[in-house]
Amino acid sequence: MPPRRASTKGFTRTSSLLTGRIRAASESRGFAQSRLLTQWNEIMGKDISSISRPVEVSYGRGGMGATLTLLTTGANAPMLEMQKEQMRAKVNAVYGYNAIARVRITQTAGQGFAEGRALFDPAKPGTPEPVSTPEIRQQAVETASPVRDAGLRDALAQLGENILNKTNR
Repeated sequence: MPPRRASTKGFTRTSSLLTGRIRAASESRGFAQSRLLTQWNEIMGKDISSISRPVEVSYGRGGMGATLTLLTTGANAPMLEMQKEQMRAKVNAVYGYNAIARVRITQTAGQGFAEGRALFDPAKPGTPEPVSTPEIRQQAVETASPVRDAGLRDALAQLGENILNKTNR
């Protein structure tokens, strides 16, 4: 039987290339198990993971038990506070031993703090844009009419229409 040829043809899986970097980045925040970050939805379930994010695992001076810090919005903090023990048990199941002794909940505003990714739910659709009136459309087309290039003229007319709609709100 001839020797088996390598089927990868010199290519390497992306996961094997990134594993070291992901581990280094997660360990810098105290996460010995990067699975806690990458699979937060599966570990905590849809209800808890939709309103919280793990931020940091910090170890005390004695090294006995770590503190998991979770980020949430102010309105959801009381609900998470009531479930601290269940969350601690689920996280310790991922680690395989009682690594986490305490769960700390950090609140933030509904928007902002880009690193913490405080917005947990997708944005809700806003009010629909007002429909342009024929008068506004005609004014925008007339303003852009001296432009020779048809594509540029149409784009400028659309821009003018949008500006006029905004100022008339």
